[in-house]
Amino acid sequence: MKNKIRAAVIGANGYAGAETARLLSAHPETELIALTSRANRGARACNIIKGLDSELVFTDADDDTVKSADVAFVALPQTAGAALVGELIDRGVRVIDLSADYRFCDTATYERVYGVTHPRPDLAAKAVYGLCEHNRDKIKSARLIANPGCYVTSALLPLLPLARAKLISDVIIDAKSGVSGAGRKSDEGYAFCTLDENFKAYGIFTHRHAPEISEKLGLPVLFTPHLLPIKRGILSTVYFKTNDAKKAQSALEEAYVGQPFATYSETLPQISDVAHTNRCIFSARFDGERGIIVSVLDNLLKGAAGQAVQNMNIMFGFDETAGLPRVSPV
Repeated sequence: MKNKIRAAVIGANGYAGAETARLLSAHPETELIALTSRANRGARACNIIKGLDSELVFTDADDDTVKSADVAFVALPQTAGAALVGELIDRGVRVIDLSADYRFCDTATYERVYGVTHPRPDLAAKAVYGLCEHNRDKIKSARLIANPGCYVTSALLPLLPLARAKLISDVIIDAKSGVSGAGRKSDEGYAFCTLDENFKAYGIFTHRHAPEISEKLGLPVLFTPHLLPIKRGILSTVYFKTNDAKKAQSALEEAYVGQPFATYSETLPQISDVAHTNRCIFSARFDGERGIIVSVLDNLLKGAAGQAVQNMNIMFGFDETAGLPRVSPV
């Protein structure tokens, strides 16, 4: 029997970590050997993570089993796991980090946005940005992958082909996310009575994903996120100017032909088209020099855990689609 890749998930009780654990437990090429949770240490993971097919018990991140993994998925809050990622890399574990700690090419930007000193700028310089459709060759040999953010992925997949062809300017991103995008936390702002039958903007001019999008596009952007009263899913409406609408349309239609998880659609996509899948679907409309893109994805899958597993598949030479859902349930 072929040996499976030994995988650990650090921070597995959060939404993204739990989704990663579920995917790995059913993956044909992986053996899930460790799940960590400081809050639930000692508890059976299947009693905490709904639908998990595993008898593992939650441990601490410094457990020896974690350090023996072939790959570790670090799903800790921003800034909380940066030093731990470095320790795992130093021990020879390949790491896929779901936080923003290693996403920036310029650590000074990271330090300004998150208000901390980066503990491992040497590793930040070597990390591969895990936008799978654009960095496959680098991902294959990477020791450390910085998994992109959910809002960021919904914007970058349609915008990067246009930015690289110098076809866009004046980019405005109006994005709406389900509540799971905020993570698992006790906060009145995320309580049912606050969110139900409600819709709100937040982080205007201050949201941490705006600098990440700008850095990867090489363009300034205006980014405003909104919170939808739904569990999961992102819909981003992107406004921009173009110097050639015909070329821009062709670039979008041709960018991901044959790709399993990024698709141009002639019809405007909806969140229900991608919920519970690892797909990003987008469409565009043009009126003279003005363009509008509508892009949708599941924030916990293509925006987090699914893209992380897609990165692992590429990293270890597996079928890129292995263990990842492509069809939204009815």
